[in-house]
Amino acid sequence: MVALVQRAASASVTTDGETVGEIGEGLLALLGVREGDTEAEAVGLAHKTAHLRVFPDEDGRMDRSLLDTGGEALVVPQFTLCGDASGSGNRPSFSAAAAPSVAEPLYEAYAERLAEHLSRDVPTGVFGAEMQVHLTGDGPVTLWVEKTPGG
Repeated sequence: MVALVQRAASASVTTDGETVGEIGEGLLALLGVREGDTEAEAVGLAHKTAHLRVFPDEDGRMDRSLLDTGGEALVVPQFTLCGDASGSGNRPSFSAAAAPSVAEPLYEAYAERLAEHLSRDVPTGVFGAEMQVHLTGDGPVTLWVEKTPGG
């Protein structure tokens, strides 16, 4: 399971012209679920996301988390994060991505557990929908965060 986490001044996600999720300052997490991922990885990655120290303290050092700042989180499903473009062709392979029947419950588990850590609602995108993600980045700060079995 992988999350591309971006520090945001604001972020939103729309589908069919309707805003389905938006936040102010916080983190935008684009989430990819791989074949073989489990709820344990979703729980661990949500914990990691909530505790990531990527916000500046009073000295300007990245030493504060969403929990410290009271920041928000927006979670958007993105199976393309599981793509592999390392082959000789130009079309990425998505064979590592979990089937929707597996990925959707794990995506929901991640968002739900993140909401529990933050003690607030966590808006999300719509699983399987065509979406437009809008981000006003802060920093910019972007991290690739993985949670693997036993990791």
